[in-house]
Amino acid sequence: MAHILILYSTTDGQTLKICRHLQQQLEAQAHRVTLRCVDEEPEIDLAPYDKVVVGARIRYGKHTPQVFEFARAHRAALDARPNAFFTVNVVARKPEKNTPETNPYMRQFLARSAWRPKALAVFAGRIDYKRYRFWDRQVIRFIMWLTKGPTAPDTDVEFTDWNKVEAFGRLVAAM
Repeated sequence: MAHILILYSTTDGQTLKICRHLQQQLEAQAHRVTLRCVDEEPEIDLAPYDKVVVGARIRYGKHTPQVFEFARAHRAALDARPNAFFTVNVVARKPEKNTPETNPYMRQFLARSAWRPKALAVFAGRIDYKRYRFWDRQVIRFIMWLTKGPTAPDTDVEFTDWNKVEAFGRLVAAM
């Protein structure tokens, strides 16, 4: 079975939760999975891994710069093995924005990066206002108000479609 690296960027933990779910699913199929945070380990050596999956969060409309830097620095190594990329954002809660072709953040990533992942996925994230710092809470509530999302200060809603995550895990296993 394959040794799979799942590299992630997370702010509030939902991308990491999705990565751990993928890890459990892949390990149940006898794959060996290593989880690493790109924000903490941007210079990770890809040589030991048969497959690489990168999961990136969106905050205030942007992927973390470390994700772009990782893709730029490791493009040849990524292209040399099965690889996949997914983005996690609350915009993906809307059916018309939850595919790689329709999600503005996936399109933005692909426009800015020279890396062309072999598999793509978009997952909706989570809103949990109680966990956010004061200014983050206000800004995110304003963004949600603009996009007709939940704004009540006690909102805690997970938009992630776990069946979609499972399907992506099957795709990664089969690569």
